Amino acid sequence: MKERYKRIERFLNACTQLAEGKYNAADSTISEMLAAIAESRDLTGLFTAVTYGFDYAKAKQRYLRFPAEKGAAHGTAYLPSERDEVLAFVFCVLVELDGGAMRLGDFLLRYFYVDGSYTASYIAFADRMVRPFMNIVRDCFPKVSRNVAGGVQSREEIFSKLAVCVASEQARLATFALREEEEAAATILLTELSFAAKRQDVAETSALLTGYKYFLRYFAGESEESTELFALGEEL
Repeated sequence: MKERYKRIERFLNACTQLAEGKYNAADSTISEMLAAIAESRDLTGLFTAVTYGFDYAKAKQRYLRFPAEKGAAHGTAYLPSERDEVLAFVFCVLVELDGGAMRLGDFLLRYFYVDGSYTASYIAFADRMVRPFMNIVRDCFPKVSRNVAGGVQSREEIFSKLAVCVASEQARLATFALREEEEAAATILLTELSFAAKRQDVAETSALLTGYKYFLRYFAGESEESTELFALGEEL
């Protein structure tokens, strides 16, 4: 358990460094973030789930925009409205930056332009893209976040975390050799749980979590990851 949390904390610490650090250290920090994801089964599962079926090429056209007039040198970056798509989109951006498909400096001046300054443009990038991404990931791992930040969560925060954590649980279940009827039951439970969390329906969410807990016990599928999910339910 402790090693598992350390791997997630390594990633969150790198996120903080990217959000609060300097432009000239950003490339190495992005590499550190991606290395931390590769080291953590929790993080790998999360980003596998949110990027499954995600059309990054289409997302770039939608969220990295230039003005309509020809010859515009500077555009604007937006984030998707859905939290899982924010994770998928920013993750893919970071992978491109780390792989060299986009240079960070060019990316900043193209989509986060502030007075031609790399430093000022980087601050805009950190505030508008890195921090929202980091906060959503923190929400997926409440125990780690509480250890780092402390404090009492609101009901809205709990539901937001539940909605994203369900995606991670769906990815985890995909690794089991379930029978067809078991797979169908899991799909129904987790789909309805996601909908209930988005509606912030306490009664239905609690009922579905109870049913899902017994479903996991049926084939000994409980784990540290599912324990996180049920811990959130207990806070409602």
